Amino acid sequence: MNNFSYTRAAAVEDAVDQIAQDPKAKFIAGGTNLLDLMKENVERPTMLIDITRIALNTIEPTEEGGLRLGALVTNADTAYHEEVEKRYPLLSHAILAGASSQLRNMATNGGNLMQRTRCYYFYDNATPCNKREPGSGCSALNGYNRIHAILGASPNCIATHPSDMCVALAALDATVQVQGKRGSRSIPFFDFHRLPEETPERDNNLNTDEIITSIDLPPNGFSENYSYLKVRDRASYAFAIVSVAAALELEDKKIKDVRLALGGVAHKPWRNLEAEELLRGKSATKKSFAEAAELILKGAQGYGDNTFKIELAKRSIVRALIQAKEMKS
Repeated sequence: MNNFSYTRAAAVEDAVDQIAQDPKAKFIAGGTNLLDLMKENVERPTMLIDITRIALNTIEPTEEGGLRLGALVTNADTAYHEEVEKRYPLLSHAILAGASSQLRNMATNGGNLMQRTRCYYFYDNATPCNKREPGSGCSALNGYNRIHAILGASPNCIATHPSDMCVALAALDATVQVQGKRGSRSIPFFDFHRLPEETPERDNNLNTDEIITSIDLPPNGFSENYSYLKVRDRASYAFAIVSVAAALELEDKKIKDVRLALGGVAHKPWRNLEAEELLRGKSATKKSFAEAAELILKGAQGYGDNTFKIELAKRSIVRALIQAKEMKS
């Protein structure tokens, strides 16, 4: 671990001012991912800006009828919040499927969005990695790539995004509120994270002088018919090989509205709006679910060890949609 300085921000504006002065600085709250990366010498911040004293730790209703999740609310407090459990159970279930109770008690909502890939080669300084050292190459392409991407990858990077919470937020059409030197702005969750393309070192579209202040949920939480399915190597404390957040709004056994997001398959939570449109108005049957799954995985590419994930993802989509359909008694 390299030497670094430490400071504490008293307010959002103070945090923005401090990080704008040093682009190599990092915000720290729970630190559940950042500290690991620093210990592995993957992240080398010159300064840590402690933001835990900033008043971003509440969950409040929005004027539109949704819910605003403060960036510094812990994952555990979010998952067990009465309104989240009641109105957005898909999100609650996804959060509780991730990490461990100890980590969820420390990790924050904003930090969950900012966590980095768990690609083996990203953590291994002895191997080339374009995400860690741009231009050095991607060791996973011809290496052991069982956990890697099958959608949206590039010759520069086939890493996946590790979050469970973010998969549910993508399905729910959340919005990320951020603030920087040029003011505040809203980023649709669909656009917050990036695909690797030519710049795999960039995980998201947050500017270097910006801080996440909240995550806004829309009024419709799909609280009656939903499912978060996580396929992993063990029952807890394991990242998804494939995960699916499925939400349905049914009317007379037909699909009035639907949301689908996948985790463990791409550099960002994966949504296919064309597949969702395909399902709207159709009967909620295994056949229609399978058609949507085929469309979502059209163009998927395996790299050897992870090729099995293509069929696994299709089956997981169908299973998650069936579970969502059958949830309401």
